[in-house]
Amino acid sequence: MYEDINFIEEDGKNADNNLTVFALSTCGFCRRGLNFLRENEVKFRYIYIDKIEFEKKSKLKKDLEKKFNKRVAFPFLVCNDEKALVGFVKSDWEEICGLS
Repeated sequence: MYEDINFIEEDGKNADNNLTVFALSTCGFCRRGLNFLRENEVKFRYIYIDKIEFEKKSKLKKDLEKKFNKRVAFPFLVCNDEKALVGFVKSDWEEICGLS
């Protein structure tokens, strides 16, 4: 599903999970989520979907909604390609990252 997407990789000491964040470059909640991961030294990858072409973005959103049965809003955090969280709620992100 993500083969043709150029993610930005962020390294971290906490690499227990394979985390992918779909974000918007203009979103304050997205910035807080990405900063949370950086501050906690969590390894992750991300993409600003508002920076990719319209057709690719539309297909990606449709695929994410279908796979995770969730409405896509941002940030959209995918853990191990199995679970997804919509929005940034610190306690939920702590749990999915194994920080709680």
